[in-house]
Amino acid sequence: MENESQIELSRKERKELRREQRLEERQKNAGQRVIRRAVKIALIAIITAGSIAAFGWYIATRPPIPKEEILSRRGLHWHPALAIFVKGEKQTIPANLGIGAVHNPMHTHDSSGVIHLEFPGVVRKDNLKLGRFFEVWGKDLMEFGSVVKMTVNGEENAELQSYLMKDGDKIELRYE
Repeated sequence: MENESQIELSRKERKELRREQRLEERQKNAGQRVIRRAVKIALIAIITAGSIAAFGWYIATRPPIPKEEILSRRGLHWHPALAIFVKGEKQTIPANLGIGAVHNPMHTHDSSGVIHLEFPGVVRKDNLKLGRFFEVWGKDLMEFGSVVKMTVNGEENAELQSYLMKDGDKIELRYE
């Protein structure tokens, strides 16, 4: 029946009717867009506030670092050297360990055995342990053999993974 009434309308009247219908549709959709935009802004605000609150809670509840665990609060830039010998044969320590999409503060640049310790901010004792270097390398310190002797600056040392590397150290691991 509606089609019949449109047939009776002149071309100009039909055009005007369609224009009015489109205008009504736009006004209805505009209201929905406003509601959707308000919901989107509210969700973003809730997520942002939640993230800030979670970060604040994390900062407030994390345990403080004991003073005896902190070596520096202003970072450090040290270069110990590591040499590994397996049955008398020197092993190559790969270049660019710890360098990639994320630059690890403990890394190598070349295969000379020099370990770069370039830490910003607070540096903990755990950050400088020899075992951490092997973690960065993706190896276990005992992977080269079960009997190992370690010297640091020419003096025997039994700390192995727990040894805290220092600037200028000459560390040798000899596996039999």
